[in-house]
This record gives sequence, C-alpha cells and structure tokens, in this order.
Amino acid sequence: WTHRQSTMAPSAQDERDAKELQSFLELENQKAVIQAAIGKLSEMCFDKCVIKPGNKLDSSEANCISNCAGRYLDTSMFIMNRMVQKK
Repeated sequence: WTHRQSTMAPSAQDERDAKELQSFLELENQKAVIQAAIGKLSEMCFDKCVIKPGNKLDSSEANCISNCAGRYLDTSMFIMNRMVQKK
C-alpha cells in the first residue's frame, strides 16, 4: 500500500463487511440482553416460589414458577407496547 491508496474511500466490499459486522454485533448484543433477562427472571421466580430446594420441584413450585414467569413476560410486553404507542 502506498500513502495514496490508504487514504482512498472504502470500497463497496469494505462497506458491506462493516455493515455485516455491525449487524452481527447488534444481534449478539440482543442475545446477551435476552440471556440476562432470562437469568433474572429465573432467579426472581425461583426465589419467590421455592421455599426449600430439593432434588426436584413439586407441582406447586412448578406451577408457581410458570405463573410467575408468565406474569413477568405479560407485564414486560404490556410495558413495551405502551412505550411504543407513546412514541
């Protein structure tokens, strides 16, 4: 490379590569956010529903966790929809 070549505008391929990398990084970030939310949800509902952990969940604990997670997800969707409507 000469100095003149290194100062030229990026090629169309370079721009495509940069956009592809940006999309990949955004997707990975979204995955990390989702994983963190699932971890928080799991911990919160487990702490709320399982009084004395054993080898497996009993039916009331399993139902409690399912209901807890469902309410959390429903509430999150409701809040996100309200925020979108207000924009």
